[in-house]
Amino acid sequence: MILLSIKNTSNFVKIEVKNMFKYGIDHLTVDKVIAIANGKLEAVITEAAKEKVNVCRDKVETMANSDAAVYGINTGFGPLCDVQITPEETSKLQENLLITHAVGVGNPIDKTLSKIMMICKVHALCQGFSGVRLEMIERIVYFIENNILPVVPEQGSVGASGDLAPLSHLFLPLLGEGEFWVKDEILLAKEVLANHGLEPLTLMAKEGLGLINGTQFILSHAIVGLKKMEYLLDLADVAGAMTLEGYSGNVSPFKEELHKIRPFKGNLKVAERMRMLLEGSQNVEDTSFPRVQDPYSIRCMPQVHGASRNAFHHLNELAEIEMNSVTDNPIVLSATEAISGGNFHGQPLAMTLDYASIAAAELGNISDRRCYLLLEGKYGLPRLLTTGGGLNSGFMIPQYTTAALVTENKSLCFPPSADSVPTSLGQEDHVSMGSISGRKFNQILGNLDKVLAIELMYAAQAMDFRRPNTFSEIIEDNFTLIRSQVAKLEDDRVLKDDINALVTMVKNQEFTVA
Repeated sequence: MILLSIKNTSNFVKIEVKNMFKYGIDHLTVDKVIAIANGKLEAVITEAAKEKVNVCRDKVETMANSDAAVYGINTGFGPLCDVQITPEETSKLQENLLITHAVGVGNPIDKTLSKIMMICKVHALCQGFSGVRLEMIERIVYFIENNILPVVPEQGSVGASGDLAPLSHLFLPLLGEGEFWVKDEILLAKEVLANHGLEPLTLMAKEGLGLINGTQFILSHAIVGLKKMEYLLDLADVAGAMTLEGYSGNVSPFKEELHKIRPFKGNLKVAERMRMLLEGSQNVEDTSFPRVQDPYSIRCMPQVHGASRNAFHHLNELAEIEMNSVTDNPIVLSATEAISGGNFHGQPLAMTLDYASIAAAELGNISDRRCYLLLEGKYGLPRLLTTGGGLNSGFMIPQYTTAALVTENKSLCFPPSADSVPTSLGQEDHVSMGSISGRKFNQILGNLDKVLAIELMYAAQAMDFRRPNTFSEIIEDNFTLIRSQVAKLEDDRVLKDDINALVTMVKNQEFTVA
């Protein structure tokens, strides 16, 4: 939504343009979700969205007072779907739903994930197919805008019938139950509500189902992971280019003509980036160490990094569809029709998250191999990247760490979406396990941070042995950034602080990648 405010000045009329996101109306993207969560993009419920919500609510009220059984509105849930509930019992039914499903265990998820879950849920509810009251949605928006973020345990969702346990924890505070994060402190929900002058809400027909059916837990992990992976894909190219410079590698495998005859989108992009990253390098023109071809970890970066990019694009495409979808149940279509379907099933994201997990792990696998190459003592480099080998071990041991990290990532690549354990007395007889896929995806990315940080440390050391040759501007900038925190290794020293400094720089996205 564009708001224009006109200010009079002595010479002209100044127009200020303010961007807003309209819940239930506009198209949500990963960047927009992150911007709303960070407070950089204002999100509002417009009159058009309110109208959709209110119209749908009227339909639910009609069904709730009807003699015809409508799942979840005037019946029990799951295997109790054949038990009809009286209008007088409706509120208790919906509140019991949240209370009984709040069975999550484990550590709380990151506060940002809780906020993103609420943002995505509000957008879905405002599309006018869920039947919750506007008052309920406005209370959730109040939580978002005031950074009152529910405490949500990380384990307990099987990713079908929605993320029932985490979403129950997310919305228990509406009832005055559960807990909130207030800054870095966990407080009882009823205490926080009182501090804000808010009364607990009473759930009405369909509202419990509308809140806890959905894929927002899986989706929030996909969104956070996508944002992180987008940067790490670019950084992997930078680290690989710096390793190529240190190794005095061959640039011919990145020629455009080669990749046009096998035109995968990711391959073309990485080859283009490698040409950009190496453009203007004096070092790659140096013919002191000629050879016909390099090992695959250098020569095949477009193919391997490119395949990971293809997986990233697939997940991004499906996550964007999901964040603009309605994933609760039943879906209210008219005053007489509420379809009990399966829009809550997490399989579309679960399978793609597993694919993206493999893609992220492979970026680490090939990075570890490049680290190993730099230690072999070939093409003008000293063994273990130290001129004092024997007395000094140089960079021998950090590669043990990358080996451990990539093996841990391989173990995390088992696809939870390939598994299913029936629940709800067999009513939910196939589930996605997508919540586990999302959590593992982000674990793998966290390990990848560390692997790429170590490769950057190795590459900078190798590049020092290529001086006085110069490199491209972007590579020189990143080399200088590394040396601002990590000095060239002359004699053995404790490297833990060096590694941690670079890991922090990776996490903070301090490296120039484009």
